[in-house]
Amino acid sequence: MSSSLPLVALSLIGIGTGNPDHLTRQAIAAMNAADLLLLPHKGEDKAELAALRQALCDAVLQQPAPQTAGFDMPERRSQGDDYLNQVDEWHAAITLRWQAAIAQALENGLKPRADNGVLQVALLVWGDPSLYDSTLRIAARMQPAPQQVTVIAGITSMQALTAAHAIAVNDIGQPFTVTTGRQLREQGWPAGVDTLVVMLDGQCSFRSLPAAQARGVYIWWGAYLGMAQQCLAHGPLAETAERIVATRAAARAAHGWIMDIYLLRRMPLNPAPAEAAPAAPG
Repeated sequence: MSSSLPLVALSLIGIGTGNPDHLTRQAIAAMNAADLLLLPHKGEDKAELAALRQALCDAVLQQPAPQTAGFDMPERRSQGDDYLNQVDEWHAAITLRWQAAIAQALENGLKPRADNGVLQVALLVWGDPSLYDSTLRIAARMQPAPQQVTVIAGITSMQALTAAHAIAVNDIGQPFTVTTGRQLREQGWPAGVDTLVVMLDGQCSFRSLPAAQARGVYIWWGAYLGMAQQCLAHGPLAETAERIVATRAAARAAHGWIMDIYLLRRMPLNPAPAEAAPAAPG
């Protein structure tokens, strides 16, 4: 994005977990106020995910609708043990893709609708931009910097999980920790908490807990939360883990992608009985 381009006002819009009903009125208004919506493409194997974003747009955009522009998401380097460097390189590459997509849209004739000449650009962010999402960090890399960055809060996958299972995220007066699968594998169970919410876990890291520890843990798991293909499972971890692993693998193979999350709790006070099979919303 060169200095010859117009100033940009960037809206980062939390869209929940894929259910159009998760979109707030504020989110819908921000989507319609944009001149340009940037939509990432993550390869043919995740075409269903791209179609889901497009369906959200089709459901709420009004005429004259903002333009949409797709950009190919770069892949993050996974070789090596320099995780933070890998993420830094990836964020830099994403920033360039954003800027190239904006520049291309302008070359194709896009013009700001605002009288002040500021181009209104929006990105749709799964869940909420504040929770285990790097969109804000990527926005901070843009050159020139956006004139304004506005964040529209969204329903998080953590909220969707606890709602789907009808549970509270914490015991009375007790803390909880939100962490990642990588942290659980590498660092183990954090000290001082009995409840963990685990995100970004493609390796089912609950299996890394020692057997003696797993026997005292209950799990609530969910994938595609709020969508027609929603999968849920819960039960004592030692009895439920392999069923979750198998269900997750089958769902990913069927859809080409998966977004899931789970809550682990030591010795829950009133656990519900384990489910016989994953459930879908009615």
